[in-house]
Amino acid sequence: MKLYYAETLNPRKACAVAKYLNAPVEFVHVDLTKGEQRNPSYLAINPNGKVPALQDGENRIWESNAIMCYLAQAAGSDIWPNDRRQTEVLRWLSWDGQHFTRHAGTLYFEHVIKPIFALGPPDEAATKEATGYVLHYGHILNEHLRGRAYLLGDVLTIADFAVAVTLPYAELAKIPIKEFPEVQRWHGRLNELAAWREPFSKASAAA
Repeated sequence: MKLYYAETLNPRKACAVAKYLNAPVEFVHVDLTKGEQRNPSYLAINPNGKVPALQDGENRIWESNAIMCYLAQAAGSDIWPNDRRQTEVLRWLSWDGQHFTRHAGTLYFEHVIKPIFALGPPDEAATKEATGYVLHYGHILNEHLRGRAYLLGDVLTIADFAVAVTLPYAELAKIPIKEFPEVQRWHGRLNELAAWREPFSKASAAA
């Protein structure tokens, strides 16, 4: 298997899961600053021209949540549970994409991505709106995590990797995580995982 990635949010989820599972994947770095995601050879794998993407023989999987599921299934891991808990995981993946990371991701884009790609200063209106939404949905997440080790209780799932993906960048992205002690506690537990702390290959990190 080959996992194509860049050091951005969605690939972080897939790479962290791959490392957590010790999946037999070759990590292939895609340099977004050089437009490698638009090369015909890469578009043959992911026609969206986005990262991450997973190639496993004739199978080509794109979308980070699907890749996490695929890797878990291949490893026989219950971080993608094969019972009624699957519905709960799907609920949090959907909630995250529509609400929490949708808006925290805006702050990440405005404060982290724009400087990297010289896209101009942060959009004040966009950051103000996103911050308001993060505070709203962060409160919901904070209350849910009270008394729980992970989103589904005592069991780590791919939902944790998804919902927490912006938190390593909270300071740089000006995500108001300090407002939510339960979220901080939960993220501290995730940081105990080497795969979460360092999801990307050392070679690409050095570059």
